[in-house]
Amino acid sequence: MNVKPLFDKVVVEAVVAEDKTKSGFILPSASQEKQQTAKIIAVGPGGIIDGKEIVMQVKVGDKVLYSKYAGSEFKIDGKELTIIRQSDILAIIED
Repeated sequence: MNVKPLFDKVVVEAVVAEDKTKSGFILPSASQEKQQTAKIIAVGPGGIIDGKEIVMQVKVGDKVLYSKYAGSEFKIDGKELTIIRQSDILAIIED
């Protein structure tokens, strides 16, 4: 199934979180924090929102860092995805 976000929305898929600390301790899933880095799966067209023109600054495939409690989570075809506003993206991560 394809997801096409509207306006200034972006669909992201969380990057797999580390389940070990740097020193080698295994973290139980309950103690792991919500992942804040993600890969962009789909980008809305932007446009005029609340009287302001929004130009999309991100593209499909970008790896981003986004606000901790941003977006709405959902599942499609077994994948856990999140829809966030472009303004909730804090940075693009360059490898």
